[in-house]
Amino acid sequence: MAWRHLMAAPTVPAAVAEASARESARFGCSIERLTVPAEGGPAFPPVREAVLASAADVVILRYPAERVDWFAKLLTLGRTAVLADSLVYWRLPVGRGRAARSRADLRWSPLGDPAVAESLVLDIFAGYAGHYLANPLFDPAAATAGYAEWARGSAAEGVCLALYQTGEGEPRAVGLATVEDDGPCTEILLAGIVSAAQGRGLYAYLLAAVEERARARGAGEIVISTQGHHTRVQRAWSRYGFEPVRTFLTVHLVRPGLLPQA
Repeated sequence: MAWRHLMAAPTVPAAVAEASARESARFGCSIERLTVPAEGGPAFPPVREAVLASAADVVILRYPAERVDWFAKLLTLGRTAVLADSLVYWRLPVGRGRAARSRADLRWSPLGDPAVAESLVLDIFAGYAGHYLANPLFDPAAATAGYAEWARGSAAEGVCLALYQTGEGEPRAVGLATVEDDGPCTEILLAGIVSAAQGRGLYAYLLAAVEERARARGAGEIVISTQGHHTRVQRAWSRYGFEPVRTFLTVHLVRPGLLPQA
């Protein structure tokens, strides 16, 4: 979910569950998304009415974590409420990053080949524990395929970059980041280092590549997010200079009778 959708308040506070055609096709059930922004979003009653009015198999609800009383209320709406972790956002003013010392064997460049982007993401995000894994209706393999589709689209649209390492032979891609530019903000959507190169301090160079790109286009800030339990990558963000700014909860509201019985 894009940062602007989570932060921007609607002109008239409302709650609307919108169909997610791609997720519905991917997981073989009807899915709607309902997002409550951090500032100026609706109170609980409109959210309750939107959930009650939905005929979708699953409503994926995302709302600010400080609304701590909402989850208990969600349990009364006749659906099974599956707590699907939290989404933590971090932010960095462009130019404030603590980049590592430059290395002659590392460089970055835009990645426009969808097939290469897909290959990198399938390696980087193999076994990634995203919010889909909380729901037994969702096939983990289909979730991973969704990340690959996302990366392919980013490469085709020119908003994907790769980190390359030189050595013997041709430079090889060791990291990938997909981004979304929205005015003065650049959001990192997918980012990581391939499994064979992890643990070598390369992730900071990938962040530096995104920051360099953002600076070149005149962006003022970079934002990035992950599930709350992914503390290792959040420590890397902190070392680079990012600071945490918001947390949202993700809840899957499943129509009765769809979840397997224990």
